[in-house]
Parts: sequence; C-alpha cells; structure tokens
Amino acid sequence: MTLTPTGHNVCVNGIRQHYLRYAGAGGPLVIVPGITSPAITWGFVAERLAEVFDVYVLDVRGRGLSSSGPDLDYGLNAMAADAVAFVAALSLKDLTLLGHSMGARICARAMNMHAAGVKHLLMVDPPVSGPGRRAYPSKLPWYVDSIRLATKGIDAEGMRAFCPSWTEEQRALRAEWLHTCFEPAIVKAFNDFHNDDFHKDLPGLVMPASLMIAGRGGVIEKVDLEEIATLNPAVRTATVENAGHMIPWDDLEGFLAAVNKLLGSSITIRT
Repeated sequence: MTLTPTGHNVCVNGIRQHYLRYAGAGGPLVIVPGITSPAITWGFVAERLAEVFDVYVLDVRGRGLSSSGPDLDYGLNAMAADAVAFVAALSLKDLTLLGHSMGARICARAMNMHAAGVKHLLMVDPPVSGPGRRAYPSKLPWYVDSIRLATKGIDAEGMRAFCPSWTEEQRALRAEWLHTCFEPAIVKAFNDFHNDDFHKDLPGLVMPASLMIAGRGGVIEKVDLEEIATLNPAVRTATVENAGHMIPWDDLEGFLAAVNKLLGSSITIRT
C-alpha cells in the first residue's frame, strides 16, 4: 500500500525548510539525504520506514523546495545548524536521525552542535575523504553534468547514463527533480568532502551511533573502519554487501535489514 506524504515548510535557521512527512505509528525518524537527493526521491524508502517510524525527510538547503540561491551559506556547519533548528522547531523528542552520504556528515556535525532529543544516530555510507586523505570516489562532473542536463530538460532515458542500475521510475523522478539542486551548493558540498574532515566529529558523538557501509560502494574501506573504531569504539556497524553507495536504490531489503540490525526495529523484509 502506497503511503501518501504531506509536504510542509517551516522557518528555521533563517531559511525556508521544506520537508515531507510519512506519518507512521512509531517514534520520529528524520532523514537528511545526500548531495543531490531532494526529499521526494527518498519516498520509496520512507514508505517502508513508516511501518515502524513517523518519518520526516528534509530538503537540504539548495535542493528541492527549501531555500536556495546565491546568497546562502552552503557549508557543512550551516547545513548542520539547519538540522538542529528543524528538530527544535518541531519539538521532536526521542528521535532517530538518519543521514545518507553528505547527510551523514551533516548529522554527525549537528550532533556535535546540539544532541538534545536524539536517541540514535544512523550514518549511512558517509564520505570519509578529507584533508590529507584519499579522494572521494565519485567525481564532480558526474553531478554537475547531470544537473545542467536536468536544468535544460531530461527524461528517464537520458538519466540512464548517470544511473544505469536504477529503475525507470527512480530515474524519472531524478530527472524531474535534479534541476532543483543549485549547482554552487553542490560544488561547495563536494569540495567540502575533501576540505572538511568528517573524522573530527566522531569522538564527540555521545548518543548511540551506528554506521551502515555499502559493500560495493568504495567509500568506506577496512582501514577506515579501523580508524573509526579507534576514534569512537561505541559506533556499531553493518555492511550491505551487494549495494553500492546509493544503498537503498541497489538493495532496499538489504538496507532495511541493516536498519533493523542497527536500530533494533522490526521493519518487514520482503523476500
């Protein structure tokens, strides 16, 4: 059964923060998506999570229907402050904060700013690149070229070159919404993957924190896990072996099984 989301806007941290709510019966779960993933593209995941959570999916500034344009700060600190302000504005308590890729970095930084109300942090395949570290495996033109094509107008077939393993429905949705990703915001975030060190946020995580790794993503390697364990031994991990970096798109059931393992939830896994 398809769950229809409701769309909302709230003024937080000086911006219009747009979000989609997939109202479920459980406790609140806030999703902060990755670098070029407007909230609506997470709908097929949020529907399943709503089986056991009350799900909120954010449009990160410079993406989707949230504030955008040349006058905003697109640095990691600003995006993290948005997340903190969103949780406070909605008075969410005992929530789970789930961030994917860039969103995981946002969430980790946010929890170092203010962790009140968050009972669990789930970081999904965050870029571990940074100053003096190996580069993030994806390249900037992959993002910029697809955004420029989407701005002119592109369909699902045109998006196939960028997302060959995705379903037609997923590619069509990306083609429809990618033009809302403000190119300077994307460039800033991508550069910050290399200029801002994710690892410095790990020791300060005081709430239960978990890490989901894409087995075929090439983002987090064994040496990275060893370093993370040193920085914060309490971080629990789970690997989705047959998924690339966009884990739910590659293996949704594997993603949900890892969520169950790390959060102790009971989402139904379809076989």
